Amino acid sequence: MDVRALRYFVETVRHASFTQAAKVLFVTQSTVSKMIRQLEEEAGTPLLIRDGHTARPTDTGRVMYQRGLQVLETMRQLSEELRQTADLRRGALEVGIPPMINLLFTPVVKRFRDLHPGIHLTLREGTGQAVESLVANGELEVGATILPIAPEGGLAAQPFGSYPIWVIGPPDAPWAGKTSLPLAALRDARLLIPTDDFAITRRLRQAFADAGFQPGIAAQSAHWDFLVAMASAGLGVALLPEPLMQRMKTRGLSTAKLAKSGMQWEVGHIWQQSGYLSYAARAWLEVCDAVLGKPKKGIARGNLPA
Repeated sequence: MDVRALRYFVETVRHASFTQAAKVLFVTQSTVSKMIRQLEEEAGTPLLIRDGHTARPTDTGRVMYQRGLQVLETMRQLSEELRQTADLRRGALEVGIPPMINLLFTPVVKRFRDLHPGIHLTLREGTGQAVESLVANGELEVGATILPIAPEGGLAAQPFGSYPIWVIGPPDAPWAGKTSLPLAALRDARLLIPTDDFAITRRLRQAFADAGFQPGIAAQSAHWDFLVAMASAGLGVALLPEPLMQRMKTRGLSTAKLAKSGMQWEVGHIWQQSGYLSYAARAWLEVCDAVLGKPKKGIARGNLPA
C-alpha cells in the first residue's frame, strides 16, 4: 500500500474536502483524487462518499482513516528515530575490550559519554583472541586487541597505540641496573607470562620464535599483579606492557625496557573487513583517535567501510 496515497486520503477525510487536502499537501486536486482512487482500487471498496465539494468516509473508509493515522504516526516516529540515530542522539554500541587493554579506555569512555549521552554503551570484556572471534562471527561490531591479527581472519585493523614491553625481575637479576634489554638477553631466563588465551602471549611466543629461541616458562597467570609478585619472589622474569607496568609496585625490583627491535605492545581496533560500521561505532573510533592519538606514521590503518 502506497503510504503517500494513505496520507492524501487521511488529509482529505480530516478536511472533508479534496480542495483543502490539496492545499495542505501542496499538490493539485486531481493528484489527490487520482491517488485516492488507486487506494480504493487496492482496498477493493469505496472509501469516500463524494458529495459535491465535500468528502465523507464510508464505513470502510473510517477503518482506513483510523488505521491510516496509526500508520502515518509510526512512519513519523520511524523517520525521527532514524534521524536521531544518524545524529548520534540514540542507539546502542557494544565494544569488545580485553582486560589488559581496558585501563586505556577510561578517558575514552568519559569523552564518549559526554559527547553522545543518548547512545547506550556496553563494554564487553574478553581476551584479545576471544574478542577477535566475536568480531569475526558478527557478535560484536567493533573490538580492541593486540596487533597484528591473522590476515586470514577477514578483519580490518586500526592501530591506536604502541607501547614498549618492560622486563621485571628480582633485585639481583643479572641485568640489574640496565635500562634496556635486547630480546636475546631473555634466552636463558625463566619467564612469567600471561596465560595462552591472552593475545600478548601469542605475540611473545612468535617474537621469540622469530629470534630463533624459546625461553623456559616458569609460570603463567591471568593476573598481572601475581606475575609481578612471583618476579619479586625470584621465581622468574615478568613481561608487562608499559601501561600496566606504570600501575604496578616495582620499587626495589629490577626493571628494564625491552628494546624496540624486540617487540612492541601494539593495540588497535578491529571490525569485519567487508562489514558495515554503524554511526555509533564510527563515533567511537573518532573519539578514540581524539583521546588516544592518531596511529603513528608508518603504521597501516584499516579503511572504514562506507
